Amino acid sequence: RGYYQQLKLQIDSKATKKEIVIWLAVLTTLMFILCMPLTDNSSIFSTNYTLSLLLPVMLWGAMRYGYKFISIIWAVVLITSIHYYQRYMPWYSGYDTQLAITSSSYLVFSFIVNYMSVLATRQRVVSGRARRLAYLDPVVHLPNLRALNRALQNAPWSTICFLHVPGLELLGKNYGVMLRIQYKQKLSHWITPMLASNECVYQMSGHDLVLRLNTEAHQQRIEALDKHIKQFRFIWDGLPLQPPVGVSYCCVRSPVSHLYLLLGELSTSSDLSLTTNAPEDLQRRGAMHLQRDLKGRIAMMNRLQQALEHDHFFLMAQPIFGVRGDVYHEILLRLRDDNGDVINPDNFLPVAHEFGLSSAIDLWVIENTLRFMAASREYMPAHRFAINLSPTSVCRARFPAEVKQLLTQYQVEPWQLVFEVTESNSLTNAEQAQLTLGQLQQFGCQIAIDDFGTGYASYARLKNVDADILKIDGSFIRNIVSNSLDYQIVASICHLARMKNMQVVAEYVESEEIRSVVLSLGIDYLQGYLIGEPQLLSEIQ
Repeated sequence: RGYYQQLKLQIDSKATKKEIVIWLAVLTTLMFILCMPLTDNSSIFSTNYTLSLLLPVMLWGAMRYGYKFISIIWAVVLITSIHYYQRYMPWYSGYDTQLAITSSSYLVFSFIVNYMSVLATRQRVVSGRARRLAYLDPVVHLPNLRALNRALQNAPWSTICFLHVPGLELLGKNYGVMLRIQYKQKLSHWITPMLASNECVYQMSGHDLVLRLNTEAHQQRIEALDKHIKQFRFIWDGLPLQPPVGVSYCCVRSPVSHLYLLLGELSTSSDLSLTTNAPEDLQRRGAMHLQRDLKGRIAMMNRLQQALEHDHFFLMAQPIFGVRGDVYHEILLRLRDDNGDVINPDNFLPVAHEFGLSSAIDLWVIENTLRFMAASREYMPAHRFAINLSPTSVCRARFPAEVKQLLTQYQVEPWQLVFEVTESNSLTNAEQAQLTLGQLQQFGCQIAIDDFGTGYASYARLKNVDADILKIDGSFIRNIVSNSLDYQIVASICHLARMKNMQVVAEYVESEEIRSVVLSLGIDYLQGYLIGEPQLLSEIQ
């Protein structure tokens, strides 16, 4: 039985039973004609000329049916033809020469047939191994997306379950890429016992996995899988790790078109699963809004890239007045859409951060502000401007050098620039942020902490930050007249700032009552619509 299985494995997968039967029939016919007794009515096919027809037939079999099968067939052909050689080689003058030629032909044919069968069999083995490897991820050793696509095509209905593990990115940065690889391998082994024989776990790049499940009772099975995954513990250097896993799923019908777009929607839905702590059904929630959101973000990304390349951004400035009579302006970035309407920065800055454009936009703002300062040096010789920085720029080691190069290029003094950083974001990477801000201060630039009071552990972070200006978030200033709690919070912030020798800016000063209250608390600078509305940078005096 084992030999029979080996015979079947060596036969080309494309060879059908009908083809094999026809091939055997042709071979049997040739052998029958060859071994028929010669008569007066015999044709040339009843002589040894028929041997020349055996070679292409046997070569076809050697290329298609494998070494083991062909060696048996050729042995039978060889024994039969040699045993009945007198029927196709009658005696005549020169018989010895003809016998030697026929024997040599058998020897050459045996070598060619066996060599070609071995070569073709080995080639099929190599090709089969290459095809199998094409459906296998070479690093994680799990089936890849090509294998998933093939499995989806072979099943009339399937359930795609998407597993999203964003924590692997941080763990991989700290413990190396092998942690991510082994985590996926261990998690797939943990899940496999709950899968049917025709279900599988598939590898995706990054920190994701995909499962193809049957559709029978898929909701109950996915809920059971989610509970099973939550019990998984990954041990790394004796430390049990349990990064959260987002789960999303949907049912699909073969053939599945736009698989990669579908996986993108499942990835977005799995992010929501991390918040709800439950599997998310893409079809129940609906994919149309996910598609619209994704297309909207991509369109915004293209608009931002075009704005950077063709200077479609424009700058506005809002005055910040000091109680001692000095004034400087905060630079505000704006963008227009195709209809000429102004796009709110809250709509395009998150997209810029998501697609890695924040730092390039910051440099565009800095360069265009410095260009304006250089052009207006005659009538605004010592004016200062405040520029907001994104977390990406603050955490870039090359950023201070780029700022210094621009200051030198436009011949602007460093003390004329104030860089505002949002305390809740930019200080996430505290070490690099402090280094970057410290270098900017060494140049002579001032550092302002923007929206102070809204971030996590504001006071604790402030202890380790050496800033020059503290901007109190407008949510505390807006109701300071009527809300005693906001009043006490602002008073405590002012007291803390004086202890750190920092100047304080109050945002959202929109009435005389607010102005009087914040001045009584010792605020150094005022900003808001009462003080001055934003206007185009080119129009400020």
